[in-house]
Amino acid sequence: MYSNRLKISTLYAAFIFGSALTLGSCGSQNSKSGANGELSGSVQVDGSSTVYPVTEAVAEEFRREAPDVRVTVGVSGTGGGMKKFSRGEIDIVDASRAINEAESAVAKENNISFVELPVAYDGLTVVVHSENDWVEEITLAELKKIWEPAAQGTITHWNQVRPEWPNEEIHLYGPGVESGTYDYFTEAIVGESHSSRGDYTASEDDNVLVQGVSTDPYALGFFGYAYYEENQDKLKAVAVDDQNESNGQGAILPSRETVKEGTYAPLSRPLFIYVNSNATKRPEVVEFVNFYLDNAATLSEEVGYIQLPEENYQEQKKKFEQFVQENSQQ
Repeated sequence: MYSNRLKISTLYAAFIFGSALTLGSCGSQNSKSGANGELSGSVQVDGSSTVYPVTEAVAEEFRREAPDVRVTVGVSGTGGGMKKFSRGEIDIVDASRAINEAESAVAKENNISFVELPVAYDGLTVVVHSENDWVEEITLAELKKIWEPAAQGTITHWNQVRPEWPNEEIHLYGPGVESGTYDYFTEAIVGESHSSRGDYTASEDDNVLVQGVSTDPYALGFFGYAYYEENQDKLKAVAVDDQNESNGQGAILPSRETVKEGTYAPLSRPLFIYVNSNATKRPEVVEFVNFYLDNAATLSEEVGYIQLPEENYQEQKKKFEQFVQENSQQ
């Protein structure tokens, strides 16, 4: 039901369910709750292209429940969304990584406070062309060799990674530098966030990356699992070997099971939304976030991601309720 939405558009660890709070304010918008309880007003969301399919699925269902509320969902990447969020320009930011210190500092300077709400799991997926018959698995060391800054202009052919691979150019595709997926991948693979070679085809639109890899026999790229699952008839996922002898598991393919179990390491990760405190003073925003948490498990699975354990969603609802109460008293 939700698969067509994809066409429209910190390393993995246990995370702490704590709020990041500072004193906050942002521009207010007109809203009201009618006598019959129907909501009006608007909810503005922007950010991660990875989280977009979940949020758009939630927004579509919410529009049916509250047709007088205008919900807009933009896609400017996690970094681009965080810039808008930290300036108070949007109510909610989709994020495929946790907010960083610099972004938190800007938000604090602008008197923006927020709550972090994990909504799903993702497995960042390494992909090649469907007819690629030489790459079945790849190690973290080989991925680093391909993507690290020193590789630019140096590692240009497949046989430079493994001698038995063909003497053909590697054509790389990946998210743009504003993407949280880019940040996560570079930290996990290269060892430093925002550090990679620059000579690759970059886009904030994952569908552009899908199109690039699926039409290029010598391509290698990466993006969120949902975009792979939606296009697996024309892409091939590559198993990743973390070379950790203690786990004895070897190369692991991304799947709903391996991501949820955490065996697809280190490229499994939580996905988040962040909510501005001042926006919670508008009933339509509060209702939208509660609706999101009530439906994220089902809708995240329907668009190709992996739901959190049910108790985690209940914890997020309690945390959000407390956040709203605290801010209503200010």
